Amino acid sequence: MRYPEIFIAGGATELPPAQDVRAAVAAGRLDGRIADRTEALAVTVSDGPSGPELAARAARRAFAEAGSPGLDLLLHATVYYQGHDLWAPASYVQREVLADAPGCVPCPAVEIRQLSNGGMAALELAAGYLAATPGRRHALLTAGDRFEAPGFDRWNGDPGTHYADGGSALLLSNRDGFARLRSLATVSAPELEGMHRGDDPFGAAPFEHRPVVDMETTKRAFVSRTGVGRCTALVSAGQRRALETALDEAGNKLADIDWFVLPHLGRRRLEAAFFTPFGIDPERSTWPWSRAVGHLGAGDQFAGLDHLRRSGALRPGQLVLLVGIGAGFTWSCAVIEVLGPPRPSGKGTEAA
Repeated sequence: MRYPEIFIAGGATELPPAQDVRAAVAAGRLDGRIADRTEALAVTVSDGPSGPELAARAARRAFAEAGSPGLDLLLHATVYYQGHDLWAPASYVQREVLADAPGCVPCPAVEIRQLSNGGMAALELAAGYLAATPGRRHALLTAGDRFEAPGFDRWNGDPGTHYADGGSALLLSNRDGFARLRSLATVSAPELEGMHRGDDPFGAAPFEHRPVVDMETTKRAFVSRTGVGRCTALVSAGQRRALETALDEAGNKLADIDWFVLPHLGRRRLEAAFFTPFGIDPERSTWPWSRAVGHLGAGDQFAGLDHLRRSGALRPGQLVLLVGIGAGFTWSCAVIEVLGPPRPSGKGTEAA
């Protein structure tokens, strides 16, 4: 869908200190061969703050950057445990944000659970929400996770990708901003939902079947039934369709894109999914930065765009392609047009 009047008015990222990948290998937490394949350098690891707390910190800065303009919607995207059972983390984030803006009236606050594509799903939902009713003006999008033991092994739970802790935020506006959302397309393939379910029966409680999240086991079970060729074809087709649809609706071609904000996957996965099939130059992507951060769950795209902006890489007139993929499967791509330099603000992608 094309969005001619949806703008990005602010953004921020909250990252805890990073742990060196080679130190994890030396400590016996990660196989050196896997580390070699990912080519990752470091992963951000929280020593205490939860995903919602990290997201709230980023959200407060993003909101303040835009002058605390009031909110019509808050969407909080998550992947893993948010710190409490039967609890609404989106409402927590909203309360934390409004504590610094006492004049703002509470709005709907909703959690988005579309796994690693949750941030992009939130972007699409919020853009439609703002476009649907003239009186709506701003939507705050956040993502935050802490992939902590014992339930999650950030180094080995999903071999080929290392999972990182952090929070990120993006503020949408239908008035103005430093960038414009030109288009956004989402494609789904429910035939692949079993890849993260495997042969496990439905459980009555978390971790009923195994004490640690093990995505490799479920993938192997699914692929053994479906076939490697069939799975690979579906994944490739979904990613290509999302990318080509977003470009077509924006009236652009792949060669027009100046920067690629990609999921924070290991190098081998990025080569197979993006660099080789689409001819993307890794240096024109967020890979050189993300390899020292790790996979932020639903927040890779928000954090990647924020990094490009605050590093000074973006220039007015440039086009940025945000790319997301999540279990389910869903793929989303968005074309962003840079309109002007970022407003002065506090820290961006720095340690908590």
